Amino acid sequence: MESPAVPAAAPPDDEASAFRALADPTRRQILEDLRGGELAAGAIASRFSISAPSISRHLGVLKGAGLVTERRDANRILYALAEERLALCVGRFLSTVCPEQIVLRNTTWRSAPEGDAS
Repeated sequence: MESPAVPAAAPPDDEASAFRALADPTRRQILEDLRGGELAAGAIASRFSISAPSISRHLGVLKGAGLVTERRDANRILYALAEERLALCVGRFLSTVCPEQIVLRNTTWRSAPEGDAS
């Protein structure tokens, strides 16, 4: 039986930890890799030329920032992107810094038909 995903460790208003986590290119790549869905820790590590313990530390930072969740499946640890947390942190920052751009982007996204890449 699968256990439920472990909730994000960071409080929702602690955006600084999210931005610290995003500062590292390896962690950003891990988040991109998780965009397609859950991955086991070993599968994530196999995508990089650095050691598995280093990847484990990166995953710990991402989890601590609330950007990924983890769940156990037998002897594997599966990681998933915490999309809502990431979107809230980055979106809140962007809406403060450049609110006009956020409005324009949302309007563009909503007006384009689904599947239209233009």
